[in-house]
Amino acid sequence: MPALLEVNNLHVAFGAAAPVVQGVSLALAAGEKLALVGESGSGKTLTALALLRLLHGARTTGQALWRAPGQPERDLLSLPERQMCALRGDEIAMIFQEPMTALNPLMTVGAQIAEVLRLKRGMGATQAAREAVALLERTGIPQPERRAHAYAHQLSGGQRQRAMIAMALACAPRLLLADEPTTALDVSLRAQMLELLDELRRESGMAVLLITHDLPLVRRFADRVAVMQHGRIVEQGATGAVFAAPQQPYTQALLASAPVRCVDENAGAGAAPLLAASGLGVRYPTPLPGVRGWFKKGSFTALQGVDFTLAPARTLGVIGESGSGKSTLAQAVLNLLPRQQLDGSLHIAGSTWSGKERIDRPLRRIAQFVFQDPFSSLSPRMTLGAIVGEGLQVHEPQLDEQERLARVRQALADVGLEEAQFPGLLMRYPHEFSGGQRQRIALARALIVRPQLLVLDEPTSALDVSIQQQVLSLLQSLQRERALAYLLITHDVAVVRAMAHDVLVLKDGQAVESGAALQVLGAPQHPYTQQLLAAAAPPSN
Repeated sequence: MPALLEVNNLHVAFGAAAPVVQGVSLALAAGEKLALVGESGSGKTLTALALLRLLHGARTTGQALWRAPGQPERDLLSLPERQMCALRGDEIAMIFQEPMTALNPLMTVGAQIAEVLRLKRGMGATQAAREAVALLERTGIPQPERRAHAYAHQLSGGQRQRAMIAMALACAPRLLLADEPTTALDVSLRAQMLELLDELRRESGMAVLLITHDLPLVRRFADRVAVMQHGRIVEQGATGAVFAAPQQPYTQALLASAPVRCVDENAGAGAAPLLAASGLGVRYPTPLPGVRGWFKKGSFTALQGVDFTLAPARTLGVIGESGSGKSTLAQAVLNLLPRQQLDGSLHIAGSTWSGKERIDRPLRRIAQFVFQDPFSSLSPRMTLGAIVGEGLQVHEPQLDEQERLARVRQALADVGLEEAQFPGLLMRYPHEFSGGQRQRIALARALIVRPQLLVLDEPTSALDVSIQQQVLSLLQSLQRERALAYLLITHDVAVVRAMAHDVLVLKDGQAVESGAALQVLGAPQHPYTQQLLAAAAPPSN
């Protein structure tokens, strides 16, 4: 039986530079699950985008033969644009890596899903709206009727990712190109998404091309795996065979990469807390239905009665499912929410946020934030040199141009980005880097002002396993050298196990368990913590 998709000798190049995708060949049968893995920048996403012809300005050669049942064979790379438009989102759908930039900020997520249903399946407005809610519910998003009326910025990272998945699945495509579809999802929802994709595959014969750096995910989900390095496929085969006996040194190195715990257990002992919260709560205003909404607002409690302390040179890991209040906690710590929405008390280095910029500026330097979604947090109109050096202009205006540039280069080198690898590095823009590279840029921007506290919101979610280990090793080294405190917010239990001294477990905005990391992760007491750890356990062979 011929393959549903057959890619032959695919090359992708930009301008006069050497091809960034070189001679990729792969085949995918109906109902098959193929994982494309490799380090950040290896060409995985470019390969998928080239198949849908979404790489503007690129030179693409080769073949991508599409053989839908009952239709003549077509080459996606030479198909007229009108026919490609009909294929996109209908027969071939894609889940993009960064939902915050892929979702329209001016439309509710329900309206965006309904738009696909109206344009591709000819549904009326009422039917499309109902189906959009049903799709959100199927992806496990809580309160789907309410979330359908929310805008992208009003959802957590995991909820945005699930909205993207719902949109991609709206037309029951024959092929799903899934670019890091579970990056922002916690372990339990990740398993739920895999079950959903498997269910759809069984029902409709949908094929899945999974692009990911999450090797445990590949082991659980994929039938076959193809390993990419420097734009080439260096190894491919059945998932079990490749994981059991990888033939290429690069594949062996990828499989051997795992977060390693390198923590001084006694760090910060006896020191006064750098960060302390008591009864911390956050309430968001929400519209009330009907006439009542004309006169007053309701409220949604996202965080309630949370207590914790964090000493210098220590890491507090905050874990919980998407929507549990993790990112809200980070925003409260950094005074990124209106004061009238906050309850309880919060102290940083013995001081509290005043709400006045001039008074709070020293605290802004003490506490820095590494955001979950690096692309949306980096200005697309600023060069790398301007982005990373911006904090110095605010907090160290006495530096001259040469001193500032030297600090910028050092900060980028600390996170693995150097001009030897990227000529003209400081004059490049964020869109010229891969997702993992952008995450390192965001980390450099925070480190350059030499803070005492870093709030890390999913700092390695966009990184492949080898680069993840490099970044974690860097964070561990910086913590030892500078006595940095980390508030580490993540759904990755392996990262918490490698980095954290203490753990705080959140569920529905409340702390259900806390304590020393090795104790909580080794012998969890609360059923919810036990559930999280069970979902994160590696698959049995």
